[in-house]
Amino acid sequence: MKATSRFLTLIFLLTCMHVLLYAQEDVIIQGKVTTADGKPAEGITVELFSKNKADTTNQLGEYKISGVKPGNYIVRVFYAGLQPVEKVITIYEGEIIVSDFTLPVSEEILNEAKKVKVAKEVNEAKEERAVKEVKEEKAPDEKKVKPVIKENGPGAKMPLNNLENPQVYTIIPKDLIKEQVITDFSNALSNTPGLYKIQVNRGINSGGASIYTIRGFRTEASAIDGVPGKTNGELDPANVERIEVLKGPSATLFGSPLTSYGGMINIVTKKPIDSLHGEISYTTGSFNLHRITADVYGPANKDKSVLFRLNAAYQNQQSFLDAGFRKSLLIAPAVEFRASERFRINLNAEFYSAEATNNAVIFLNNSRQLKARIPDSLKFDWKRSYTNNDLTMKTPTVNVRAVVNYQLSDNWTLQTIISNNIRKSNGYYQYQSMSKPTEDSLTRNVALYNTTNSALDIQQNINGYFTTGALRHRVLIGVDYLLVKENNNNSPAIVFDYINGQMSNDKNYPKISRYLVDQKLVASTASAIRNNTQASVYSAYVADVLNVTDNLLALLSVRVDRFSSKGTMNRITNTKVANSEYNQTAFSPKFGLVYQVIKSKVSLFTNYLNGFANVAPVTQPLPDYSGALKPQQAKQLEGGVKLSLVDNRLHITASYYNSKVENMNRTEVVVRDSVNHNVIVQDGTQTSKGFEAELVANLTNGLHITAGFGHNNSKLTKSAKSIEGRRPVSAGPANLANVWVSYALSKGKLKGLGLGLGMNYADENLTANSTTTGVFTLPSYTLLHATLFYDARWFGLGIKIDNITDEQYFIGQGVLSAQMPRSFMANVTIKL
Repeated sequence: MKATSRFLTLIFLLTCMHVLLYAQEDVIIQGKVTTADGKPAEGITVELFSKNKADTTNQLGEYKISGVKPGNYIVRVFYAGLQPVEKVITIYEGEIIVSDFTLPVSEEILNEAKKVKVAKEVNEAKEERAVKEVKEEKAPDEKKVKPVIKENGPGAKMPLNNLENPQVYTIIPKDLIKEQVITDFSNALSNTPGLYKIQVNRGINSGGASIYTIRGFRTEASAIDGVPGKTNGELDPANVERIEVLKGPSATLFGSPLTSYGGMINIVTKKPIDSLHGEISYTTGSFNLHRITADVYGPANKDKSVLFRLNAAYQNQQSFLDAGFRKSLLIAPAVEFRASERFRINLNAEFYSAEATNNAVIFLNNSRQLKARIPDSLKFDWKRSYTNNDLTMKTPTVNVRAVVNYQLSDNWTLQTIISNNIRKSNGYYQYQSMSKPTEDSLTRNVALYNTTNSALDIQQNINGYFTTGALRHRVLIGVDYLLVKENNNNSPAIVFDYINGQMSNDKNYPKISRYLVDQKLVASTASAIRNNTQASVYSAYVADVLNVTDNLLALLSVRVDRFSSKGTMNRITNTKVANSEYNQTAFSPKFGLVYQVIKSKVSLFTNYLNGFANVAPVTQPLPDYSGALKPQQAKQLEGGVKLSLVDNRLHITASYYNSKVENMNRTEVVVRDSVNHNVIVQDGTQTSKGFEAELVANLTNGLHITAGFGHNNSKLTKSAKSIEGRRPVSAGPANLANVWVSYALSKGKLKGLGLGLGMNYADENLTANSTTTGVFTLPSYTLLHATLFYDARWFGLGIKIDNITDEQYFIGQGVLSAQMPRSFMANVTIKL
């Protein structure tokens, strides 16, 4: 009985204590939050500072925090990007505290801050989506139709989506590269409207990489992650996340060394991901192709503050010609340090080595009328290499980048980039030329190269957001220092021998080897090339993306560029080359307007883009003609439309552009006292006009379409009389088209089985076009490609046929270069 009484007494006391404690906590804080102009502030956080109690305001700006114990508190009202408001209150038992707050900003500024927060959340979600996509590759969602992602990466330098950007660009993602079983970087670029490969890789350090034409101007893949990243050899696609091809002059944000008047090719590399995965792939095929690639990535520690990624590729393939090969090795490590939510460091590198024979290239005679007008008229054997497998060029390349990102606040980000690019050419450069009066005779020329080029780049960028009245600003402020060096230690280019291009039994043809070439080089009395050059570029740029309204956007930007050449030192004579030391300043503006007719779906755009090239001074024969020259300037006007439809699964871009290059050098004959003097004048001009269209679509699950068309009309409007009024030989074909369509089953036992079909068309190309030589035309061609693939959870299979019809075709600027015939590839991938 006593025990029962004690138990009941204990229960009573505990119940009373609970009621008393509950009564003490039963205090409510409530109120309303308004903006400076008296409007209700929705979505604002109201919290008891350092306590685990908070609420978010509703549409009326009201909040309510219950269950608060009596005492003294700091009530804090805040929203990301805004200055917090705090108030000290004292709470007594049984009270309902009413506390209202007024934010120090208007409703308009609050709404802009909300937009910034949403954008930040979207950016933070990108990496999570990337991890999710990796997992979905392991087990694809049958019902999901992936949208087309077309946004700018490091190449853009500013956070603009496709519809906001007044510049035209093409993105080639790694998924498309993988689907097309691409082992040659150039083949990936064939998915770009209006882009044409005009020159094969030659391995030398000056214009020796693969060259492309965009909108009538030569360019090359010169940027990796938005900084200098050239190679004298071929690029390997193994470490490519995506390729960005910016159209039109882009010197305002990237400077002259990385861009051409037609555009810029930027490679975005693969970055670390905080989920452990990987894959190993093997590809074999025609001409004894063997290629192995590996991609492994994940966290390096438990808290995922250190991430890593390693891509590697080895490739060895023989030429389709009677001699020749190319073998290469790529190792590309990447590490990311997440010091905090605001502070990240990325270290990326590519170590690339390659050895290859020279591609078979025949230079046309440019000093007389050509008798043949098309390749067939020459009656050459286009399977000839004209070389030997021991005459090779080695092109090692090292790219190293350190990128530091620090978020100063919710609105401002600081970025520091340090990069170094080192590329070399060590070996024999061999080529053929039609130097004789008859076109059946070919001269074999050889030079021994030992060159080193380097580019050290340091950038400091600040990206930010702010408002002025009703205007929203997204700004970029940056400074850039570039130091380029070149060291040449080359032999003279010598004539090795002469052969008959039409005779299959020419006895001289097989008589070429490294031993015989070395003997002729030693015996040559011509002067070798021993020199070194150094130049610096100091740049500052600013850009402002101005939202005039929610639908109207303006882009204003300018760059000032100070080029300083220390000159070229001839190490044989220990003298500086005349006119090689000089300084030059260039200004490069960029403007754009975008009006979204239907928000996030249809936009009309126009742009004014600028490019420039530094021009060295010259020595004039007459004292009244100045030898100091101005930078060349390219100016482009463009207008068009961009569409993003069907839940972002269909992108269409169509535009018309009109470019003009000024301050081009040309020679003019001036007669003084009956004597002709050749003086250099800078009134040369070139125009380039055209139309481009691109379609990228994932309309249904498993169906992907990429298509493009480009028309270009280039003309040298004021130039040397022999080429004035003609299409430049560097402009490439007038019309280009590309299509790729693939479909993969998304359900059933054969889920992942797919087929891809593609086409590339190139119009005729005028590889020679002057009154001196006449016109030599490379015929138009159409290439057909197909893939059959199976993408399972743990493995993948692929078969590829390139140039299905085995069409013989040529590329070149002033040269002839026969291209790859029909080829087959088979690929197997193991997913880890």
